[in-house]
Amino acid sequence: MPDPRMGEDEFANETLQDLYNDLLAQGSVSVRDALMAGAAIEEIDILDLEEYMAQTDKEDILLVYANLLRGSENHLRAFVNNLERQRVEYTPQYLSEEEYRSIMEA
Repeated sequence: MPDPRMGEDEFANETLQDLYNDLLAQGSVSVRDALMAGAAIEEIDILDLEEYMAQTDKEDILLVYANLLRGSENHLRAFVNNLERQRVEYTPQYLSEEEYRSIMEA
């Protein structure tokens, strides 16, 4: 898999670069916004990992993806829990409501 980075804070893929810039800007505003950006990143990671898992049948790679997926789900729950401590209700930005609820209830 090619590395999408061209250098520090630079990506060859324009869509990825725009997403990085947007989330970096959002996360720099406040702690609340940083937590929101972190949760969004985890949602994107979950969707990416699910896509990659669907593209292989190699057990070793699936095991790595499954472990990364669990990590992203744990991180998403942590970001959302920290937002709730600040009395902020998080609404999923990329995951379906059904998948988000399934992760949060696990």
